[in-house]
Amino acid sequence: MYPSTLLFIDGQWSKAVDGADLPVINPATEETIGSVARAGVKDLDRALEAARKGFRVWKSTSAFDRYKVLRKAAQNLRDRADAIGPIMTMEQGKPVIEAKMETLACADVIDWFAEEARRTYGRIIPGRAENVHQLVIREPVGPVAAFSPWNFPINQAVRKISAALAAGCSIILKGPEETPASCAALVQCYVDAGVPAGVVNLVYGVPAEISEYLIASPIIKKISFTGSTAVGKHLAALAGRHMKRATMELGGHAPVIVFDDADIGRAATMMAGSKYRNAGQVCVSPTRFLVHEKVFNEFVDSFVGHARSVKVGNGLDSGVVMGPLAHDRRIAAMMDLTADAIKSGAEIRTGGERIGNKGYFFEPTVMTNVPKTARLMNEEPFGPIALMQPFSTMEEAVEEANRLPYGLASYAFTTSEKRASQLASQIETGMLTINHLGLALPEVPFGGIKDSGYGSEGGIEAMEPYLVSKFVSQMSL
Repeated sequence: MYPSTLLFIDGQWSKAVDGADLPVINPATEETIGSVARAGVKDLDRALEAARKGFRVWKSTSAFDRYKVLRKAAQNLRDRADAIGPIMTMEQGKPVIEAKMETLACADVIDWFAEEARRTYGRIIPGRAENVHQLVIREPVGPVAAFSPWNFPINQAVRKISAALAAGCSIILKGPEETPASCAALVQCYVDAGVPAGVVNLVYGVPAEISEYLIASPIIKKISFTGSTAVGKHLAALAGRHMKRATMELGGHAPVIVFDDADIGRAATMMAGSKYRNAGQVCVSPTRFLVHEKVFNEFVDSFVGHARSVKVGNGLDSGVVMGPLAHDRRIAAMMDLTADAIKSGAEIRTGGERIGNKGYFFEPTVMTNVPKTARLMNEEPFGPIALMQPFSTMEEAVEEANRLPYGLASYAFTTSEKRASQLASQIETGMLTINHLGLALPEVPFGGIKDSGYGSEGGIEAMEPYLVSKFVSQMSL
């Protein structure tokens, strides 16, 4: 059974003060399966005061004790993965095996930040005089406001919560209204691990209302946002207006460069699996496939074969590889982008249509001859559409890879070490993986450049925005 979701404020699950809520829709059936409490200003004020109080407690908790709580939260999440997986599938749509894998992988993320909690080292700087001692002390920045998306209801939230808690910060998380229950289940894992009241708070509601209210509050010292570039720019401007630190993980339009010396079958298999994971609703999803003209037809044929073999359906059904899009807005977007590409002269090699009229299902799609003027070549599709373009020289491929203002993730396949090294220096991106899928591990940076944002949600870099450096210089008298 799908659980309806409440707000979590100051250690208690509760309804909104005014009793308002929002419906939760199963994207595979279009049925209302539950509700989520909709926070108003009074609820946000409660959350802010709770975060202020919780911060005083948590910043005084030793790094070793924070580590122990986080490790317990990770184990709680592992123990509950089988129960959380179907809930995520019902509200988000992805196959239940992917939902369980996401949940288990997030336990590893908590473990990683738990270890980092014990390594927030300061340093001693040698003084210029014998009796001067110079210290750099690392302290938590303060209460955090974080905003998490619906495409990975746990994976995105867990990075924000864990980094904040590891550093000693309290947090108010604005969870995804489309996928609230799995995010709430994550928060419960921290609560049951012993996180004090007020340290973690979870609210839902109208995103613009919540973000503008929380960011403007003097209680909040840092924000973290994952979502579209347009919204991210707006929130970054709000943060700048109030002198708040910000981490922005925004949209992408990932290029894939396949050279003629690559293992074409392996590259096509790997990239098709990555493209249609979560129905393409992934910020690092490969989208523009730039394939050397000598192997273009071979790669496209192989990729199309994989696309046609993808079993699409309800994520709870056995054997389903790709579930529905998350909501009706994504179906409309896919149809509009596809129609524009066809009008511009693109050729559909497979897919391009909605599947049935019940549920938000869209065919795994491959297009060729898509002109650069088409919207699909310039706007993030955030859906199961792959665009194939041939190239003749490396310079041509690099130019196209760097053409857009996005710079989140990039992919390449080549057996040439020299070429791989050149790509590493020439591709304008926050992340580049060559000959394999090496992104999004807990211990590696995760973030973009240009319009794809700034800061990192992974690796040791993820801790930095949650910490401030205090310099203390003392002369012994």
